[in-house]
Formats: sequence, structure tokens, C-alpha cells
Amino acid sequence: MDWEIIGYAAAALTMFGFIPQLVKMLRTKSVDDVSLVMMVQMGLGVFLWMIYGLHLKNSPLIVANVVSLTTLVLGLFVYFRYTTRRYFR
Repeated sequence: MDWEIIGYAAAALTMFGFIPQLVKMLRTKSVDDVSLVMMVQMGLGVFLWMIYGLHLKNSPLIVANVVSLTTLVLGLFVYFRYTTRRYFR
């Protein structure tokens, strides 16, 4: 089995995993069903994976997590733009 293929598949799924949610938030202009805690937790996890990749000097790990972190940060901007929760207004 070629483990590198599995690594690239995992990286691709992680990199683009949040994009459908981001598109839905932009299309509906609603974030009522989106968990802020999940987004922050995922962002912190991805950030730590990126730091780990930098330590290992592993380019695929770094790139995958930079892209993932970028989509999550965009998601947070959209979240705060469209939230109807009173404590964020």
C-alpha cells in the first residue's frame, strides 16, 4: 500500500472540508446552525498541525494546514458578519 497517497487524500479532504459550510453560510447569509466552538476548536487544531509541520519541515503538512486555516478564518469572519446572537452584536 502506498501510504503517501493516503496522506495526500487526507490532506485534500482536510484542506477542502470546511468549504461546503463556508459556501452555505455565504449563500444563506445565516450562521444560526453553525457551532462557533467547533470552528474555534478546529482552527486551533489546524494551527497546531501547521506548527508541527513547520517543525518537521514537511511541506504537504504545512500547505494543507495553511489552506485549512485560511478557510476557517474566512468562516469566522462570515460567522461574525451574519450572526444574530445578541452577545456578538
